[in-house]
Amino acid sequence: MAFNGQKIIPAIRNMKDFETILKSDFEYFILLDSHINQLKSISEYAKKAGKKLLLHGDLIHGLKNDEYATQFIAQEFKPAGLISTKSQMITMAKKKGIMAVQRLFLIDTTALEAGYKLIEKTKPDYIEILPGVIPARIIKEVSEKTGIPILAGGLINTKEDIEIALNAGVVAITTSKKELWIYDSK
Repeated sequence: MAFNGQKIIPAIRNMKDFETILKSDFEYFILLDSHINQLKSISEYAKKAGKKLLLHGDLIHGLKNDEYATQFIAQEFKPAGLISTKSQMITMAKKKGIMAVQRLFLIDTTALEAGYKLIEKTKPDYIEILPGVIPARIIKEVSEKTGIPILAGGLINTKEDIEIALNAGVVAITTSKKELWIYDSK
């Protein structure tokens, strides 16, 4: 079962949110907008608390988002997963045995078609579709066409948005909106 059944994957931007995650029941979380100097301590605290860090590789200040950065991340921080829009990061994450999440911004048909080509090339473990409020038929199409589990994130503001995406077939919602972290799909 994807993410051990966790339907909401909190995305955090600051240390206060990190403290909240450490005390929570969440197993998986995403770290956004980090600085390379913070990563060692954040990854160590997360592991001690039994949390699995998904690191957004494109948003690490002080580190270029390429295959060399991915090698460094894998060796130094050993996150559970890496999220990126960059094909070279996804490819290297897979080589290093890290869960690879290809992030796609689906703003129009051209972006969708380019996304399919990228997915064919990188073969990620998961696809994160943004915005997460995209029509359910597009989520279903991407899922059926790729056969890869889908995450939805971005512009999800209500429990109804969550339910629509989950009913369309996404395995989890990624969100930095704290009031949605308490969503319970049961």
